[in-house]
Amino acid sequence: MLKIDPEFADQIPPLTEEEFRQLEANILSDGEVINPIIVWNGVIVDGHNRFRILELHPEVPYKTFEKRFSDRSEVVAWICKNQLGRRNLTPEQRKYLIGKQYGMEKASYGGDRKSQEAKSSSQNGNLISDQKTCEKVAKENHVSKNYVIRANHYANGVDAAEEAVPGTRQDILSGKICPVDAAVQAVAQAPPEEREALANHLRDPEVQRRGKPRSEIKRTQSERQPEEPAP
Repeated sequence: MLKIDPEFADQIPPLTEEEFRQLEANILSDGEVINPIIVWNGVIVDGHNRFRILELHPEVPYKTFEKRFSDRSEVVAWICKNQLGRRNLTPEQRKYLIGKQYGMEKASYGGDRKSQEAKSSSQNGNLISDQKTCEKVAKENHVSKNYVIRANHYANGVDAAEEAVPGTRQDILSGKICPVDAAVQAVAQAPPEEREALANHLRDPEVQRRGKPRSEIKRTQSERQPEEPAP
């Protein structure tokens, strides 16, 4: 029995109702799910929408492909990279996925470059690559290193806002609300007891990109821009 992990599923931008119905029609027309559902230890890694359709049409045959990963961080990084190949991403979705990819790859492969733990030493095969993680992710996605770091701050803010007020992630990534990056980042930087208020504040017109003077956006970002972490 295939399982859905909420964290893995949350990294996948949802299909619109029209897109979902078109995928359903294609599968029913083919009489099977042509592309295998990718799994890790029985948990779906890619194919969540196909699985939803299979739940509606259990008679449709399908196949799975077991993919090997070292840990959960590597799974999430792979999901993000895979989703970044889609053409219909919103700018917010793309930025979020790049930020998550960087954060997860850093956690899974690089760790803390300042750490003195054994995983950073040559006795473990030099797990930390000569190329910085942020530079690698930047090259893969054709963006600058600084964009990757800012995207990571943004993704952390989106996740913190979602944890504080469920549904906020979808509203941001779908473009339903468009808060300035500084306001999003501030949620993750705040103490836990303040995050719900800040997450709700993301819906206020005063922090929306389209409703705020350009000079004020720049001032807010400069006042609240966090320090960049070591890649």
